[in-house]
Amino acid sequence: MEYKLGELADITSSKRIFYSEYVPVGVPFYRSKEVIDKFNKRSVQTELFISEERFQSIKEKFGAPEKDDILLTSVGTLGVPYLVDENDSFYFKDGNLTWFRKIDKNRIDAKYLFLWLQSKIGQQKLYEVTIGSTQPALTIAGLKEIEIELPDLSEQKSIASILSSLDDKIDLLHRQNKTLEALAEALFRQWFVEEAEEGWEIGKLGDVIELIYGKGLKEEIRSGSGFPVVGSSGVVGYHSDFLVEGPGVVIGRKGTLGRVIYLFENFFPIDTTYFVKSKVNSKGLFYEYFLLKTLNFEDMNSDSAVPGLNRDIALSTEIKIAPFDKLKQYNNYCASLFEKLNQNKSQIRTLTRLRDTLLPKLMSGEVRVRDSERFVEDKYE
Repeated sequence: MEYKLGELADITSSKRIFYSEYVPVGVPFYRSKEVIDKFNKRSVQTELFISEERFQSIKEKFGAPEKDDILLTSVGTLGVPYLVDENDSFYFKDGNLTWFRKIDKNRIDAKYLFLWLQSKIGQQKLYEVTIGSTQPALTIAGLKEIEIELPDLSEQKSIASILSSLDDKIDLLHRQNKTLEALAEALFRQWFVEEAEEGWEIGKLGDVIELIYGKGLKEEIRSGSGFPVVGSSGVVGYHSDFLVEGPGVVIGRKGTLGRVIYLFENFFPIDTTYFVKSKVNSKGLFYEYFLLKTLNFEDMNSDSAVPGLNRDIALSTEIKIAPFDKLKQYNNYCASLFEKLNQNKSQIRTLTRLRDTLLPKLMSGEVRVRDSERFVEDKYE
């Protein structure tokens, strides 16, 4: 059957929060940025909070996001949904995000709606009601009028279950990778920070590494295939050529200042970054990667109109230089951890492609639920 979204959920926004109401700590206050991080399974780092008292007052009078509600980015980066988890406790910015609440669970499964919003069908529907050119936006009125063709509820739940199982596998691999990296980082801190010996040479970061400028690359030639193009916030596209052979380490120079990124494959760092060249013949660059993650680059601003990481200040940072044998022993230990981490990353890419291929096929009826297991077996080996 066909419905309008406004018939299936209460589509609304939040109560306005004013600048004077922000507090240093309290209940997180989300904008589009935080919702996009949640959608991409990244850790949310927000500097905005409201007090617990203010949150409870709003919640009692007007409600707050709860399990199986959906938030949708509606200004800037449009159409990114987030399905609220039972452990979530946050409020959000009006205008930036649209809130789907009181979803009619007798007619539509919340997970199915969440997946539909991500699908090519759903994204096209969102595009059709987008307004504005200089600052595109999704309006509540427009979203309410979007039409959606629904299979019966049991079919919806089956589709959501199949796709959610792939998401669960992807989430598990992401968690494994966080654990693997945490093990390597904990050992680094133990060996090179907590147990650093007094007899170790005092030197500078520049004794261990070089920081080399990335190269400018126009956005229009960052295609969807090839080698990763790396900016200060991470991978920002792909290009047919690479500039640096992997594995490698990149650090944000402009924009996301001082973010440290590890790359397994050959890559193209753009001019908002530095890439790292080891001066101590460090195999795998594991030592350098975790060393850079211990340093506070936010205080190394170039003090210009556009904030940036000052390379001279960074390289002059005082460090204790570990003996090469210790460094080599550490890198050998990390090699097996990062090999597994890289295998997981490859599997994540495969599963993500599979999910993204299967999603529109299930939504359109091209692949039926009963045939989906065979489809997965054919595509994922």
